[in-house]
Amino acid sequence: MSELEENWVGNYFNYFTEVEEHFQRVRGTSLFLLSPLDWALIESWKNAGVPLTAVLRGIDAAFEKWRGRKSRTQMVNSLAFCAQAVLTEAQILAGSGESRPRATAAPPFPIEDLRSYLAANAETVLRAVFAEIAAALENLTAEIEQHYGDLEQLEQRLTALEEKLIATLKSAQSDEEIFIARRELDAQLRPYRGKMTADQLAMLERQYLERRLLEKSGLPRLSLFYMR
Repeated sequence: MSELEENWVGNYFNYFTEVEEHFQRVRGTSLFLLSPLDWALIESWKNAGVPLTAVLRGIDAAFEKWRGRKSRTQMVNSLAFCAQAVLTEAQILAGSGESRPRATAAPPFPIEDLRSYLAANAETVLRAVFAEIAAALENLTAEIEQHYGDLEQLEQRLTALEEKLIATLKSAQSDEEIFIARRELDAQLRPYRGKMTADQLAMLERQYLERRLLEKSGLPRLSLFYMR
């Protein structure tokens, strides 16, 4: 296993941070902040099972191509610029016979950090009057020792709770709120639509709208990938 792949195993729940820091490093501006669209794109890659290795290689390839241009009138201001290169690297990786390593390394965070993360999310969700979901998070917190040994299964439980939370929020949205959200998304996506497949766009749109809905409602992401 290569050093890059070993790092992927060790940072299974640091997918977002790894991509963010690598993009900033390659771009050469450590203070550059990713946009909501960028975060949604990272999440779409994570959910699609795109290995971290492929994402990092894709970012490198996209910037290498950009730097090879004779004319570079514009900076790369979005991770979406790298979307096609990431897809290409994922296909190359899949064709090579290399499989994505499973998260079999030791947990990348202390058990007390995990306990605090779950408890804080339960409290926030309860304040927003989602008592059933808050109770489920409180149960997971109380059984933390049991779940700490199988973070992949815990992640699946948290994903199910988050999907339930999002479904409830969607059902309460007005037509005007949906229209405004889609108008904002279309404006951000317009420069990059030609660089992505229909499947990529559909997944990105879903992730962006769900992320925006939670943020507007003041609710946290429940996934362990958001322990930063």
